[in-house]
Amino acid sequence: MKEVNRLSTKKKRKVLKWKRVAALFFAVCSIIIFSAAFVLLSDDSYMGKTLDLLEENGMPMELEIPDENISIYKKAGEEYNMDWRLLAAHHRVETRFSTMDTLVSPVGAEGHMQFMPCTFIGWTHPSCEGLGEGNIPQEELTDPAAIEMYGGYGVDANNDGVADPYDLEDAVFSAANYLSQNGASDGELEKAIFLYNRSDEYVEDVLGFYEDYKNKHP
Repeated sequence: MKEVNRLSTKKKRKVLKWKRVAALFFAVCSIIIFSAAFVLLSDDSYMGKTLDLLEENGMPMELEIPDENISIYKKAGEEYNMDWRLLAAHHRVETRFSTMDTLVSPVGAEGHMQFMPCTFIGWTHPSCEGLGEGNIPQEELTDPAAIEMYGGYGVDANNDGVADPYDLEDAVFSAANYLSQNGASDGELEKAIFLYNRSDEYVEDVLGFYEDYKNKHP
């Protein structure tokens, strides 16, 4: 009887051991899957495709154009002779319609439409070099007179005396100004989009949303 009990105890220990191994295995797998998902969501090159996949599975991720933004896109599009839906597509790709936790990128691009400070105020500013972060006081960066002097793209769309990349109307009009001056108003969309952010994948993403919005908002 004692021998039988010892065998029974050994079997129970083996079962418990394998249960623990299985639990540990599934825990490790869960951590790996979560980490991979976090990396994909943190990497801009995968962001659009990942969010689209989530949306297809019933998890919308700021893909639709916010109704309250449409009038701004339309006014900017009319002012700079381009399709307002292209501006919406840029806004979607840049900051997911301004829903990102921060509106400052790791390289220093700022605001709703992610302008590098030197692009916003103008590259002739004495501090502008490299990627274009510059060393520009906020008061100077948003001064329409300084922007005109340095040849920047920032626009004071609401006529409050400040061209602010963190003001949605100013930011959208500034993006329209940039795209227009770089070919969008002449139909050279791919060129203009590429110059906005020098990435073929970026061009593909913006044009993808643009086509989608043209279908949804004829």
